Amino acid sequence: MTDHDTDRTAGRAVERTVERLRGAPADIADLRDRLAAEAVGGDLVDVAYRVVDSPIGGLLLAATTDGLVYVAFEVENTDEVLDMLATRVGPRVLRTDAPGADGFPAVLDAAAAQLDEYLTGDRRDFDLPLDTRLATGFRGQVQRHLADVTYGRTATYKQLAAELDRPGAVRAVGTACATNPLPLVWPCHRILRSDGGLGGYRGGVEAKQRLLAMESAA
Repeated sequence: MTDHDTDRTAGRAVERTVERLRGAPADIADLRDRLAAEAVGGDLVDVAYRVVDSPIGGLLLAATTDGLVYVAFEVENTDEVLDMLATRVGPRVLRTDAPGADGFPAVLDAAAAQLDEYLTGDRRDFDLPLDTRLATGFRGQVQRHLADVTYGRTATYKQLAAELDRPGAVRAVGTACATNPLPLVWPCHRILRSDGGLGGYRGGVEAKQRLLAMESAA
């Protein structure tokens, strides 16, 4: 067994222990939260995540010690998302819902609060620590550039390709938007087809429509 396999097994053992206590009476729920906090504080976790409600459905928020690393939508398969995070970020992945003053929980607290403010029309920009390790190569360039398309504006895949001096890479820009690890924070929903069509969206076309309507009405 490799060190990676050992870490992943240990991470899943912690996760299973915490999950067995989820939905338990208050005193046991407190124990669950303490176990999660101790795992995070004891450097036993690579990725911490929680699921929050939102007007566009549940959002899975994942963070490392460097910052928010991934946002997933309700329509995505949670097991596949967690497996991807375990493979590409670190094998020790733990759900934690308890708030915290620092570390992973603080990042998740801030992300949840700011996304709620954005989705209820009270925020236009994000101020969060980000872990951008999943944004690599040309896709990463595109994904980071999305933040330059400001609230209420839209751009096309073709425009983004031209702005990045890759006018022939329109399809690659579309793929970068589809694999954006930090949607909403990096607003790929503001990118449209050249004919004005919505194009695809990892959170679903209905969610994209709602986000664009919300911003245009502000």
